[in-house]
This record gives sequence, C-alpha cells and structure tokens, in this order.
Amino acid sequence: MKYFFLSDGWTIGRVWELGGLWNESAWRRKPQISQINLCAWEQGEKLWLYRVEAAVLMVEVKPTDPALVDAATQAIGQVVLKRLITADQAIERLCAAEAYQPEVQPR
Repeated sequence: MKYFFLSDGWTIGRVWELGGLWNESAWRRKPQISQINLCAWEQGEKLWLYRVEAAVLMVEVKPTDPALVDAATQAIGQVVLKRLITADQAIERLCAAEAYQPEVQPR
C-alpha cells in the first residue's frame, strides 16, 4: 500500500500506474483508493490521509470548489500531481503535524 494526504475541498482526478494512465478496461476495475479516518493539521489546513494500492504511481488532484482557488491560479486552472509515500512516511508526517484543537462551542 501507498499513501498521500489531500486537503478538504480537493478531489482525485486521473491516476497513473507503471504503464501510464490507469486504464479501467485493461485492469477491469477502478484503482483502489480510499480515505482513511486520520487527518493532519498543517498551517491551519486539514489534510486527510488516503490509501492507494501498490500498482498506483501518482494521482492528480484538483480543487472541487472554485472559491478555494485564488483569482491568479483560476485563470489557468490548478491541478497538482501527488507523489505517493510509504506507511512510515505517512506516520512521520502525522506525528509531526499540529495537534488538532476542536473549536469549543459556548454553552
């Protein structure tokens, strides 16, 4: 298994494997990508941990909400290719992340 972090408001686009773009016809299925119920906080941003199967090399991510993209990048669009990390790297990043501080609602 491999892992990557993805911020709220972003979604997965195309997926690459060793032979190039993931081909659902050749594989006869979609790639196995699942969100894990763990997140890290970095610079006030919540990053969710995702797990992908070993055959996946890279994923394309893009914003789902146009409000998340500033005017300068919106003109050309914004897509990021995520390189995948190992389980050990994911654990290191989770340990180094800021502690989650839920907002306390006044009673």
